[in-house]
Amino acid sequence: MPNKRSAAKRVRQSEKRRLMNKARKSSFKNAVKKLLQAIEEGKSKEEVMELFKKAQRLIDKAAQKGAIHKNTASRKKRRLAAKVNSYLENVEKVE
Repeated sequence: MPNKRSAAKRVRQSEKRRLMNKARKSSFKNAVKKLLQAIEEGKSKEEVMELFKKAQRLIDKAAQKGAIHKNTASRKKRRLAAKVNSYLENVEKVE
């Protein structure tokens, strides 16, 4: 328990930020999971690209707000892009 008013305020602010960061992280993780699931299920190119754009947007927003580091965001987006590109190449070969 903080002894000073300023320390109590910091505790309140830290908790608020923790909850917001947790929400941002879970939202982009869910978007990534949906994208990977769509790739595994063999969904259409348009659907996969739509999910990919949404995941990228959420990752960028999490990095912009400080929930994750910008290099972490870049790495996650690069790995997702590689998976999506690989999937799209395989889909085109089948067609």
